[in-house]
Amino acid sequence: MRRPKPLRRRCWRWRSNPLRRRDYIVETWIVLAMWVVISLGGALVGVVTAQAAEASFAQLRHDRHSVRVVLVESTTRAMQTVEGETNRRVRARIRWTAPDGSVRTGRAPVDSGRRAGSRVTVWLDSNGRFTEKPPAAKAAAVEAGTLGTGAALAFGGLVFAAGRLARWRLDQRRYDRWAREWDQVGPRWGRRTT
Repeated sequence: MRRPKPLRRRCWRWRSNPLRRRDYIVETWIVLAMWVVISLGGALVGVVTAQAAEASFAQLRHDRHSVRVVLVESTTRAMQTVEGETNRRVRARIRWTAPDGSVRTGRAPVDSGRRAGSRVTVWLDSNGRFTEKPPAAKAAAVEAGTLGTGAALAFGGLVFAAGRLARWRLDQRRYDRWAREWDQVGPRWGRRTT
């Protein structure tokens, strides 16, 4: 059976060492802080973003409602798109009865291939304007999760880039210090070896 290493041997980097410089300690703390902020902050940003997106989608489902309308004109014509595919949605004249009992007409996007007089469903927002169907609860949950994951990854990327920038700056300071030290020691050392 293998004995665990004593704590003193595992934490040797934290002990006092004549070759250890203050920059090494600073760099260690930067890396530690960077990963803590990435893991905790990224999780927090992801959860908050996903909840905000879910609330936004729920508000859309609450504000929008479907209305059964009658097509006034036929939608058998299909419009060609740039890629050569046919567009399945076209704007057509429709008629419906408003909640107050008045008959209204307008143009709304409906599926192509319908004849005049057929009944279709369109979506209205809270102001009575035509709009798209709100995302279903399942699709909204998937999209909210995707947005949360993307926000967490973006936050993690920014923190990682900031940590790398700080470490790069420490490296530049170290290189400058080493160059100054070499300028002092190099000429004396070179005489001894020649």
